[in-house]
Amino acid sequence: MANETIQRHQLADYLMVGGTYELMGAGFSTLDENPTAQVDTKTYVNDKSSTSVIKGYQTQFAYTSDLIKSEKAIMALYEVGRNQLTGADAQFDYIRVELFNPVVGKENTFKARKFKVTCEVASFAGAGGETVVVSGNLYAIGKIVEGEFNTVTKAFTEA
Repeated sequence: MANETIQRHQLADYLMVGGTYELMGAGFSTLDENPTAQVDTKTYVNDKSSTSVIKGYQTQFAYTSDLIKSEKAIMALYEVGRNQLTGADAQFDYIRVELFNPVVGKENTFKARKFKVTCEVASFAGAGGETVVVSGNLYAIGKIVEGEFNTVTKAFTEA
């Protein structure tokens, strides 16, 4: 279909919790990807204008979620902040699945990217009578792993 736009529900996010990929769906009101290119800019002696080169990325995924006790991914992120975890204890495997990009010949399987992330919990907020909201960022560690993800078996296969 020409000019088909991609809607947010066509991206699925999964967090590894207790050996299983848990869907980051119910409770999450935002889960945004920010590639944040790292730019090296120089002006050479023979130029009036600068030259810029992308030298890397500092990818982050900003999230906001209601604190829902039955949602394992939310509770895992909450516990990082609650228990003030650091280092490897605050790291997760994270998968972003492109539900608009199915793998031909493989049922329930879609193109996906796997990230190792470290979790920053920025706040637990909520006024009287309101649901507690957990917000923060997942920061990518190292390289992206391209692959495919089966949404039924919850298995990631590296490309």
